This record gives sequence, C-alpha cells and structure tokens, in this order.
Amino acid sequence: MSTALVSLELHDDVALLRMDDGKANALSPEMLDALDAALGRAEREAKAVVLAGRPGRFCAGFDLRHMMAGPESARALVTRGADVLMRAYAHPQPLVIACTGHALAGGALVVLTGDHRVGAAGEFKIGLNEVAIGMPLPILAIEMARDRLDPRKLTEATLLARQYAPEAALAAGYLDELVEPERVVPRALEEAKRLSTLGSFPFSATKRALRRDSIQHIRDTLAANLAEFGG
Repeated sequence: MSTALVSLELHDDVALLRMDDGKANALSPEMLDALDAALGRAEREAKAVVLAGRPGRFCAGFDLRHMMAGPESARALVTRGADVLMRAYAHPQPLVIACTGHALAGGALVVLTGDHRVGAAGEFKIGLNEVAIGMPLPILAIEMARDRLDPRKLTEATLLARQYAPEAALAAGYLDELVEPERVVPRALEEAKRLSTLGSFPFSATKRALRRDSIQHIRDTLAANLAEFGG
C-alpha cells in the first residue's frame, strides 16, 4: 500500500512504513491521516512494524502552517496528532523507529512512541524545541518525555528546549542505538523481525498495562491543557 505521504512494504512478518512528503515530513493533517491508516493496516497484516522517515529527515513535527494559522487550527492539529501518537504508543505489536535524521518537536514525540529506536549517526538534531520557538509544550509532550527520557534530563529536554546530537540523544533516552545512516532501516528491520517472535498476547497485554495510565492521563487532560494556551 502507498499513499502520497506514507508507504507500506511487507518484509515477511514486518511492515515497513516510510513517511515521505518530499520535504521535512511535517505532521500535517494529511500526514497524520496517512500514518493512522498505515498503522491500521500494519496491525492487520504484520507482526511487527518499522516506522522510518526520509534520508536525513525523520520528522519535523507539527506543520507550522497549521500551528500558526490561529489557536483553533493549532488545537485541532495537536488533538489529531495526539490521537495518532497514542495509537502508535499503544500499538499492540512491536514498533521499531528508524530515525533517519532530524526529529524535532512533534517529530521527537514520534521517536518516543517506539519500543526500540534506532538512530542515524551524523549531524542531526533530536529534541523538543517548542519553548525555544515560542510555544508551550502540551501535556502530550511532557508526559511522553517523562515516560521515556532519563529523569535527569527531563528538565533540559522540555523546559530548556535542548536539542541533542545523536550521541547525546542516546544518553538522554530518545534512542536505544546508533548506526551509520545507511544501516538505520536494515538494522530496524532486523530488530523488528526479532521482536516479532515474541508472543503476541503477552507482548500486547504487558505494553497496554505499562502505558495505560500515561495514555489515559494525556487523553483526559489534553483538551483543558490546550485551552490554557489561548492565543
């Protein structure tokens, strides 16, 4: 299956999803819809999933055209983004991220949804830079960072808007391993294949229990949190 924005290739029991808008892979409404549809098909047809970006560009985060179009537009995009990110975070199958390059703001959140995250070594940046560009972090980002990052790095990664080079991102908890850029997708496929052999019920039940409280808290508080941002 392919859309203009997300393609799906089956590699035995592993679904490889590639985001590619020809630019920086911004999370527009169209990209979010395509990613949502691809995750749904992967759940039906595969036993594990790899999510990759373009060479040098994993994901640039929420589309600034919509974020800057006014509070209503921004809230709508983040709300839709939260739905898709929570679907990825709760995906019942192993989800391996192939972080092929820069992953900023909402793109860093996509990285955090992975059960295992393979990153590209090189001159790339990963991080939640919202505060540095004049935007407060939504509860979605704060709670995902709290879940996945080294607690000692939480303040600098969120409040201080630190952007990490790949080696520092590994130490902070954004990534689980680093390889050369050309090895990112092959290595992610290898790991996904290994994880696909885990029992589907024990994996999905454990993952659901592990992340249930965070996901529910995000869903319960997101609307009120976004309303606080005003204009």
